[in-house]
Amino acid sequence: MTDATIFAISLGITLLGLVISWGVYRRRGAGAGLRGAAWSLVPLAATLTGVTRFFLDLATFDAAKWAGAAVAGLAVVLYLVSGVMISRRAGAPDRPAAGGPKERRATGGRTSGEPKGAVEPARHDPEMAEIEEILRNRGIK
Repeated sequence: MTDATIFAISLGITLLGLVISWGVYRRRGAGAGLRGAAWSLVPLAATLTGVTRFFLDLATFDAAKWAGAAVAGLAVVLYLVSGVMISRRAGAPDRPAAGGPKERRATGGRTSGEPKGAVEPARHDPEMAEIEEILRNRGIK
């Protein structure tokens, strides 16, 4: 395929996508329309940067190109797995030495000797202390 043919096909796909994006904009709003327009511009951008030519060349079997594609795929998988691992670690609770200031902060001011359901009285806000007293009197807290 010649470069002119690839450009014409990419331009046609982009224009069709932009027309569809206009319809989406009219029905669903500016956010959805802009997202559609962004995706519509991808084929033209890929052609202008040479990515389309790369994928057309990749369609013909060349072991070095396929090995490069496999390494790129492995890199993407490793990146995604590391993101999951980091997000799981971010949600894990801190485990400092027992009774340290970090532990008291992480547990809302309680130490490990207090029961888990114990409520710390409001020390700084007299209005909150009054509200908590009313709730305790009514058996709610």
